[in-house]
Amino acid sequence: MGIFVTFEGGEGCGKSTQAKALWRKLSRLGIPVELTYEPGGTTLGKELRHLLKKRSQAVISPEAELLLFAASRIHLVSEVIRPSLQRGKVVICDRFADSTTVYQGYGRQVDMNIIKTTNELATQGIKPNLTILLDIPVTEGLARKKRSQQDRFESEDTSFHDRVREGYLKLAAAEHQRWLVIDATMSRAEVGRIIWAKVEPLLIARRILPYG
Repeated sequence: MGIFVTFEGGEGCGKSTQAKALWRKLSRLGIPVELTYEPGGTTLGKELRHLLKKRSQAVISPEAELLLFAASRIHLVSEVIRPSLQRGKVVICDRFADSTTVYQGYGRQVDMNIIKTTNELATQGIKPNLTILLDIPVTEGLARKKRSQQDRFESEDTSFHDRVREGYLKLAAAEHQRWLVIDATMSRAEVGRIIWAKVEPLLIARRILPYG
């Protein structure tokens, strides 16, 4: 099996930028790597992404939102993540099940037992080897986004985003072996160096990258 690395964080934290940077670094080293994202990563996922993220007059209930994300994840796991891991690839995913826990659980306040059951179904037993949380104060993260281009989640009030950040930090504290928490207010280069310092030993341990 390959290595599964996920990137998590609130709005404007820079996780997509860092996920792509890690993908480019591994590609340059000749390491088989797959970069994907949620919601999306498949044709179905992209269609669901459009429904979930666009701002419109249509109201999506928290429970419906939860199940739409789950449908996208089931398809992504089946079509992309599991096959890539079975081929020994490093899989980098921009958001995964932890996003559901914090956005629909802490943010939307859907019952956590429902969240847990839904995530178990959607992930099909796939769990990240490493989850990188780019942590940033809510106001600073949102300030990085152009207000005219904000999606359904970015346009939520500050209390929603505060709950999301709190949820991430609680998850990371409860399972610190899997999580790497990084101050996302640092420079892109410094964040990238911290990520590589954590990823490189994983690659060496799995003999994906030669020592030295």
